[in-house]
Amino acid sequence: MRRGVAITCGVHYTLTAKDPPKMKPVLLAIAILASPVGFAQAPSSRISSAAVWQIPSTFRAGANKACDKAPQPPSFADCFINQMAKAGAPAEAVAFTRELQKQSGGEVGIASGFEAVGPVDVAFITYPLRANTNYGLVFVNGTPRIIDAEDLKLLDQTSMQQSPQFQNTKAQFPNLNLWPGDRDGTTWPNASNNSEGGVSFTLGYPLRNGCHACANAGFAEFNWKFDPSGKFLGTSFMGMTAPPLQ
Repeated sequence: MRRGVAITCGVHYTLTAKDPPKMKPVLLAIAILASPVGFAQAPSSRISSAAVWQIPSTFRAGANKACDKAPQPPSFADCFINQMAKAGAPAEAVAFTRELQKQSGGEVGIASGFEAVGPVDVAFITYPLRANTNYGLVFVNGTPRIIDAEDLKLLDQTSMQQSPQFQNTKAQFPNLNLWPGDRDGTTWPNASNNSEGGVSFTLGYPLRNGCHACANAGFAEFNWKFDPSGKFLGTSFMGMTAPPLQ
């Protein structure tokens, strides 16, 4: 078990997580046989810090130049990923980017940081081809194997919108809405043991008055819950921080 300290909104948190309970061999075999996917779709290995690659300052420009002239196919994104190995990225980093591309529907994301928590781990992601919000965060090694923490559809926004906090803030900011977090790659989400015996993570998401560059209306916090095996159980609204003084 690994411990770390993260700071969110001035509060210190300690990252802790229980190791998942071990299954007896017979029960494990039964569970695998009963599973509709069995061994066929089981990942060959856990995603680890070996998937991290610090992007050289010259990489984006060089990859863009090479791929602008690339024949079709491959797609620009595939060509861009191919340039990673040529620029010195380890095989694990390239493999992770390809896996994330398939899971995300085509986005190119490069792991720039990794925190082992267990049974679910955390990776910071750099998206070099995005125009805005070039940094994000994913949960890895659970079920599903990769979960995008910036996927707003997974957040319990109904509870947020029904809360008095949100309604009061919306009275001040009529176009109030939620945006993906633009993670800085240094502040890890706080983690804690949950009532199911698994691990939960709390993350903040910016609230804006209409657009990404519009007035800052504070942050909304959500809890991501996983069971002892790493299965994703859903999110819950935790509260909001007050908007800055105008």
